[in-house]
Amino acid sequence: MTDQTLYILTILCLVIGFTEWLVRRTWLRHVGTALLVIVFTAVIANLGGLPTSSTPANPVPVYDAVFGTVAQLAIVWLLLKVNLKDVLRAGVPIISLFLIGSLGTVVGVLVAMWVVDGPERIGPLYNALGGMFTGTYTGGSVNFNAVAIEYDVMREAVLFGGAAAVDSIMTTIWMAATIALPRWLRPRWPTREQAPSVTAGGESAPLAPDLGVEEDTEAIHPVDLAIVIGIGCGTLWASNQLTSFLAGVGIDVPSVLILTVIALILAQFRAVTSLAGSRTLGMYAIFLFLCVIGAYCDVGALAAIGGLGLTLLLFAFTLVVVHGLITFGAARVLKLDVDMAAVASQANVGGGASALALARSLGRSDLVLPAVLIGSLGTALGTFLAFLVARTLLPGLLG
Repeated sequence: MTDQTLYILTILCLVIGFTEWLVRRTWLRHVGTALLVIVFTAVIANLGGLPTSSTPANPVPVYDAVFGTVAQLAIVWLLLKVNLKDVLRAGVPIISLFLIGSLGTVVGVLVAMWVVDGPERIGPLYNALGGMFTGTYTGGSVNFNAVAIEYDVMREAVLFGGAAAVDSIMTTIWMAATIALPRWLRPRWPTREQAPSVTAGGESAPLAPDLGVEEDTEAIHPVDLAIVIGIGCGTLWASNQLTSFLAGVGIDVPSVLILTVIALILAQFRAVTSLAGSRTLGMYAIFLFLCVIGAYCDVGALAAIGGLGLTLLLFAFTLVVVHGLITFGAARVLKLDVDMAAVASQANVGGGASALALARSLGRSDLVLPAVLIGSLGTALGTFLAFLVARTLLPGLLG
């Protein structure tokens, strides 16, 4: 068992290292490490180089540890950079549009799940799936994974793999749409506000930072590394303890939700956010998680997705259309900048990184920093909205 663990870890680490090198040195930087690690690991697993599942009969301890512990640590480490005070500097108009877009995501999930008759065509995990898409189209993959972990959706390889694939497809389509829509709508768009331009000190100024793959590179001191790892493990331990305590008094709260609250509280202290290593550790942990997801993508199992794939595609398409109509409709009614609406919407659907890329592609350097900041707001908000949808709204609507 030890030899198997060492072998699997070796392969996973080599995959992450190789794909990151490709992203930094070749044209594949436009694809991104996250997608590449899934694809490469899936290919290796389907060629017989890695196990494609972990079952009680044939357990794979590495996979179980990644699903059960590493993924939750990734959530903590990435949230340690979410400073809620800094988010407020993005300005009221774009924050308002982002929050409206988040509401649009919730409404979109409810409408889309009703359209596809989720309980019948998706099955008993329809509410978890709705929560996952609420999370990812509010804040990103961290929130998507948080819900998947709580409901153990990743064990359903066909459903999880199909959801991840459809999510990627729709994110790409919406990126293209948010590039094209402002250019088409701008000549006929009423405007009274312009996007804020902010600096680190809060003053108005044009800003166009070059934030790419290099932002994942940090110089890490052993002291910082020890503290960041300790914070991650301590937060996970504390969330488990609080979950058990609350369960003992009859209060059912997901441990991931408690973990999110603790991490966000810690992130408001400068001494914590200034620690080097949390982003690097968080991204590496996410890549490990995605590697295992790739390994679970057994081609034979995915071939059985059939009609489920079309259902998921229709669900995601309907969701994004409703979100877009609400977000851009609100911007038009409020006479807010159409570019701002596009960036806010992309921050919802694609996350801060894709919103930043959109702002730069639109030639709006003044929207670059707000894009990053509202992306952080989405990361903080996404898990809460996701569980609201999964636990209350969807079951209440569809039974």
